[in-house]
Amino acid sequence: MKLETRQLDKSFGRKKAVDAVTLTVTSGTIHGLLGSNGAGKTTFMKTLGGIYKPDAGVVLFDDASIFENPSVKNDVVFINDIPYFFNGATLGSMATFYKAMYPKWSTKRFKQLSAHFGLEAKKPLSQLSKGMKRQASFILAFSARPKVMLLDEPFDGLDPIIRRQVKNIMMQDIANHGMTVIASSHNLREMEDLCDSVSIMHQGKQLFHRDLNEVKGSHCKLQIAFENLPDDQFFQEMGVVHHEAKGRVLTCIIKGDISQIEEKVTKYDPLMYDILPLSLEEIFAYEMGDKGYEISNIIVE
Repeated sequence: MKLETRQLDKSFGRKKAVDAVTLTVTSGTIHGLLGSNGAGKTTFMKTLGGIYKPDAGVVLFDDASIFENPSVKNDVVFINDIPYFFNGATLGSMATFYKAMYPKWSTKRFKQLSAHFGLEAKKPLSQLSKGMKRQASFILAFSARPKVMLLDEPFDGLDPIIRRQVKNIMMQDIANHGMTVIASSHNLREMEDLCDSVSIMHQGKQLFHRDLNEVKGSHCKLQIAFENLPDDQFFQEMGVVHHEAKGRVLTCIIKGDISQIEEKVTKYDPLMYDILPLSLEEIFAYEMGDKGYEISNIIVE
C-alpha cells in the first residue's frame, strides 16, 4: 500500500504544526521521519493515521483518503509514542477490541506472540512497565496484520533483545506481506540501520525526502593534509559546506556530487587524504545547521 501526502497542512490555533508537506513512500519499505523537537512529526503521524483531519492537502493510501474512511483505516495501525489502552484493560480485552476493528486480525498470531513475549492476557496493562506496555502495543499491531504501520518513537523503553525481536517480526511482515512502515525517531543510528528512505522536518516544514543510499551518496567527509593550506577556490570546487583546520590538516564536509571527488582532490597535490562516509546523525546535524538549528554550548551558573 503506497502512502502519499500532498501539500499537507495542520494547525492548532495560530501554530502551524505541519506546513505544506508532500511525501511519497513506496509499498514494502521503511521510511524514517526525523526532525528537531517540536518539528511536527507526531502531528504529521497522527494526520497520516486519520486521527487528525488535515486543514489543507490530502493523505492518500493507494489513492484513497484515510480520514473517516474505515475501508482504509482497517489496513493502517498507529502506535503512539506513549502506549494507550482503555482504563482497566487487559491484553486479552484489547485483543477483543482489535479483532472487532481489524478484519484481518489473527488470533493464532496473537496467541503465538503473547506466548513468545511472555505477556499474560488477563493481567491489567496498567500494572506493566513502560517496556512491557510497548511490547503489548506491538503484539496487538502485528496481530492486526496491517498493510501500513505508523510508529512514533517505536522502540523507546524496549531492551536490546526485545528491540531486535520486534524488528525481526517487522522485517518478516515487510518481506512476506509487503507491509509499509513509517517510523518517527530521534535514534538516528537505529534509523540508519533500519530505513530505506528518510525525511527531515523542522518547524512543520519538510527539509528533504530522499532514499537513504542517495543521501549517503551526496555527503562525505574529507580529511586532507597540505604543505600549504589552499585558497577559497578549493572549497568552492569541492563543494565544501563546512571545514575545520588543525595545523596542516583540513576536515571538510562535502555535499553534492561526490562521484569525482578523488579526481578533484589529487589536482591540489595533497600530502595525504582520506574520504569517509558521513553517518545519518552527522548528515542530520549539518542539514539542520543550514536552517540555524545547531549545537550551541552554554555555561550554567
